[in-house]
Amino acid sequence: MTRILPIKGSKKLLNAWAFYDWANSVYSLVISSAIFPIFYGALFRVAGIDKVMVFGGEIARAPLISYVTSAAFLFIALITPILAGIADYLGNKRLFMKLFCYLGALSCIGLYWFSLENIYFSLICYFFGLVGFWVSFAFNNSYLPDIAFPGQQDQISAKGFSLGYIGSVILLLINLAMVMKPDFFGIETDAGGVAEIKAMRYSFLTVGLWWIVFSQYSFHFLPKGFKKEGRRDHIILNGFRELRAVWHQLGTEVILKRYLVAFFVFSTAVQTIMLIAAFYGEEEIIWGNDEERTIGLIISILVIQIVAIFGSLISAKSSRVFGNIYTLICLNVIWIFLCVYAYFLKTPVDFYIAAGLVGLVMGGIQTLARSTYSKFLPNTTDTASFFSFYDVAEKIGLVIGTFLFGYISQITGSMRNATILMGLLFLIGALLLGRIKKSV
Repeated sequence: MTRILPIKGSKKLLNAWAFYDWANSVYSLVISSAIFPIFYGALFRVAGIDKVMVFGGEIARAPLISYVTSAAFLFIALITPILAGIADYLGNKRLFMKLFCYLGALSCIGLYWFSLENIYFSLICYFFGLVGFWVSFAFNNSYLPDIAFPGQQDQISAKGFSLGYIGSVILLLINLAMVMKPDFFGIETDAGGVAEIKAMRYSFLTVGLWWIVFSQYSFHFLPKGFKKEGRRDHIILNGFRELRAVWHQLGTEVILKRYLVAFFVFSTAVQTIMLIAAFYGEEEIIWGNDEERTIGLIISILVIQIVAIFGSLISAKSSRVFGNIYTLICLNVIWIFLCVYAYFLKTPVDFYIAAGLVGLVMGGIQTLARSTYSKFLPNTTDTASFFSFYDVAEKIGLVIGTFLFGYISQITGSMRNATILMGLLFLIGALLLGRIKKSV
């Protein structure tokens, strides 16, 4: 019996699309931002070392994770266009979204066995967790113009991010309770290490299971996708051909091209900061002891997520009054001041203040970046290729951003100096957005 899917613009379809943020944002918060950075630093402190022998040499912990992150995003940037081309020609975006959802979730579960002794296996799990999250998210993004009309896109994009923030905060609170009160959950110290670290390992399992279970609602209602007409030969290279076609089409889409250039610059800074912020706080802020560090960092991340809910909704309303571009320019300017402030952070109070301000602008800039691009797209059913181009631009920016962050940290011995580079990127992003005359 053929299943009847909800029509474009329907409440059921919009909610199903937005709910994927609820399912996968636990990775972004628990793994990328909160528990894993603390866990990663704790492993080095327990072992009494700052460097690990890997890839033929000794590398400090902060540059190591930055380089692996950079390599993951380079891989993502290379495979995304291939997969997008295949999805377009097979007309089945949902299949690839599922595959990478499960890859990411199972990799999170694999982080349970992360250790410095098995560093290669550990880094592989971290690597493919990133790949699974971002590739599945790219396919989810490409659904936006398929499931929502232009007038609905800002609101539903904001709703998706808000659901993601709420869901991830709920799981993080559970994980925080596990870490702070492991005895209450029956987690005891054993040969594998202290109880708090063991609780962090259990939190990785909860992320993988949450992601798999809650994604089923989205997969049930989202359509397979539009099937490309014509011959379907050279499928492997078609993704790059589609990107080339999009690039040529940008020659006549001046506003879209200018927006993509600006997006590439400011997104490089935003996404890098999101991935590195917890590692920065773990290493650069002066905490009293390990317990204060753990509690302080998780509280900071919670503040970011909670405030980001309001930031996402405020930016959506602001865009209706002032337009998307002008709102994005203002958000970039605020980010500039935040980067300068971050350079001087020393105490936990400083970090809490920064967390609140980052949450306010992080939610806004993420929400508007996605919906503004969707609004600028030409009238086409080939949305996977256009969003593939968007995601490739984002990922290449992340490769550059995380590599430079790691490199600057390695040669200067401090992550602080890299914050100035991020501020410069926001300045350039604001100036580039100013070149876009059309208001949406």
